[in-house]
Amino acid sequence: MADLALIYGLRLLPVEELEAVEAAIVKLKNGKKGHVTMHLLHGDQRTIKNQLAQSIEAFFDFYPEI
Repeated sequence: MADLALIYGLRLLPVEELEAVEAAIVKLKNGKKGHVTMHLLHGDQRTIKNQLAQSIEAFFDFYPEI
């Protein structure tokens, strides 16, 4: 299995204050840049926790070769 880096950020805000979520930029040692898609989960605490757990599981399903 490859040695990996999981990049993520979390911020909890009132949903009515949110205007936009933009992609984050990752700079690689070879000079290239990549983008990290940001995901928005909203609901009560239980709903957010459940959605986050499902999202993490699905992410690893997208890359079974890793």
